Amino acid sequence: MRLGLALGYWGRGPEARHLALAQEAERLGYDSVWTAEAWGSDAFTPLTWIAAHTSRIRLGTAVAQMAARSPTTTAMHALTLDHLSGGRMLLGLGLSGPQVVEGWYGRPFPKSPLTATREYVDVVRQVLRRESPVALDGRFHPLPYPGEDGTGLGKPLKSITHPLRGDLPVLLGAEGPRNIAQTARIADGWLPLYWSPTRTDVYEASLGDGLRPGFVVAPLVRATVCADVREGLLPVKAMLGFYIGGMGHAARNFHAELMGRMGYEEEARRVQELFLAGRREEAVLAVPDAFADEISLVGPRGRIAERLQEWRKGPVTDLLVLARDPDTLRVLAELNA
Repeated sequence: MRLGLALGYWGRGPEARHLALAQEAERLGYDSVWTAEAWGSDAFTPLTWIAAHTSRIRLGTAVAQMAARSPTTTAMHALTLDHLSGGRMLLGLGLSGPQVVEGWYGRPFPKSPLTATREYVDVVRQVLRRESPVALDGRFHPLPYPGEDGTGLGKPLKSITHPLRGDLPVLLGAEGPRNIAQTARIADGWLPLYWSPTRTDVYEASLGDGLRPGFVVAPLVRATVCADVREGLLPVKAMLGFYIGGMGHAARNFHAELMGRMGYEEEARRVQELFLAGRREEAVLAVPDAFADEISLVGPRGRIAERLQEWRKGPVTDLLVLARDPDTLRVLAELNA
């Protein structure tokens, strides 16, 4: 099981520790470093900065939002950074949800998200393979554009720049059962947001009888080496409270739905109610310690070592560690050696 460093997205401003953490992760032998985006900082620019100050560690987006860019634009970002970094790019994509897609990007959330995702990946792969001009008779990402408001002058084009790798890995962030199943068919890897090593049955039906050789399963896990487990779980609960309560509408929140499928349906509903009522601190406290604990690695070194064994038993190939201190990164590197 490889280790990756998950940096996430910026908060109020640039995170001064990110570059130093990425460099330390590279020194410790971490395989990859990952950036993200919500509705502030983008995923590709910080990753490019990190690429310029490292030499070996692979560079991933977990995740770049599909609504933010056309698929050809995303492919341009990926092939450019792959060249600049010497072939270290990993392209992680996610659909996001209606609140962000319609509220931030001003686009309709697709009524058929599986089709939209499949078309997006198809176009990205066409650009990267550069076998022929890019064309797709699609519902959401048709190329050339066929709309009545167009000029009709568009023609299929092939990337001027030759991609460094036609098989640049494309991974998908997926939460719903059908989305996960499609990811196993069309992508090179899966980026689960929540993963419980003791509840892998939640995903078995979607993943099928067996994954293709080389298929990446890379869940995000918040890790903290500390003496007080309950105190160490507070940042995990804060993240969960925001995602379950604030990253989506009361009637459609993919994160809350996933928490429900993992056995915490009533608790997820309560977190949502409190968060949407403006009672955010109560929402965070309402996140069950048990749920926060099973999807994270928190506590003294010995406890983390014991729990890390559970993560190794399943299909996880890469553990994307969300940590804010070099000591935690070092301990995990030592335990995973």
